[in-house]
Amino acid sequence: MNKQQLLRGLALLALPLSMALHAPSHAQDFPPKKSITMVVGFAAGGAADTGARIIAKKLGENIGASVVIDNRPGAGGNIAHAYTATGPADGSVILFGSVGPLTIAPHMMKLPYDPVKDLAPLTMGVNFPNVLVVGAHTGIKTFADFVAYAKKNPGKLDFASTGPGSASHLAGELLNDMAHIDTVHVPYKGGAPALQDLLGARVASYYSTLSTALPHIESGKLIPLASTGPQRLPALPKVPTIAESGYPGFSATNWYAFVASAKVPKAILDRWNTELVKVLKSPDVVEALNSHGLTPMPTSRDEFAKYMEKESATWGRIIRERKITAE
Repeated sequence: MNKQQLLRGLALLALPLSMALHAPSHAQDFPPKKSITMVVGFAAGGAADTGARIIAKKLGENIGASVVIDNRPGAGGNIAHAYTATGPADGSVILFGSVGPLTIAPHMMKLPYDPVKDLAPLTMGVNFPNVLVVGAHTGIKTFADFVAYAKKNPGKLDFASTGPGSASHLAGELLNDMAHIDTVHVPYKGGAPALQDLLGARVASYYSTLSTALPHIESGKLIPLASTGPQRLPALPKVPTIAESGYPGFSATNWYAFVASAKVPKAILDRWNTELVKVLKSPDVVEALNSHGLTPMPTSRDEFAKYMEKESATWGRIIRERKITAE
């Protein structure tokens, strides 16, 4: 073999290496960074935070990256949604979004983001009803007692929520309208601070998630009166729904779902859907979420977009008809 043939052979051997070095690094595009941020719009300790941490742990294991929870409470979750909408476009930030900022708040207030144009749907996360609880200090024992007291004392009974435009806020406003009562809305920056004031007798009632309220129901500090969904809660089979307690058709279910900035490339958004759906279908994750009263609801991106559109239309109509405001 002469020198020219040797050089030609070496060049051919080097070609695959050169092509590999200069080829687009699609395999390295996901995860976008070694550290992924999962934003939560409520304070640590509430249902959103609990669910997010269960999902984040499994997600990190699956994709080989650190998934860090970033709690950004305030304005019923709107602050976190605005942050994500204007966040990095590389897909390294995802949001465990919620029904309020995505489908309710846009009908009640001016927002610094458009949930349809500025946020991209990834998948539905979890679905669950709330439960109306009162502090033992109120002396109220049943849902009928609650309504009777509210009718006899207009404006004297208040209810906590996780913020203006949240599902817990709308549940209270919906009951005000259907029962013809006047209970006063007191917004908080998440479930944990709302619960703290309820236990401290600084507020009378709260449309709480089951996971937040259950330990205190079991200890006797909180009294469960009724749930806001169409069926009774399996963990509280003796507690009626509001619908069966004299207000047929009452339904105010809560949900959390995953979204990202609309600036993120479609390929990354689609991959997030794949990875998140995989986590939400994992038996250990399903069991952990169910233990906190959260039902996993994995969907395609398109299915979630259509669901969000339907929810927005429903709540928008209720808000307009009942003249509900964020005040």
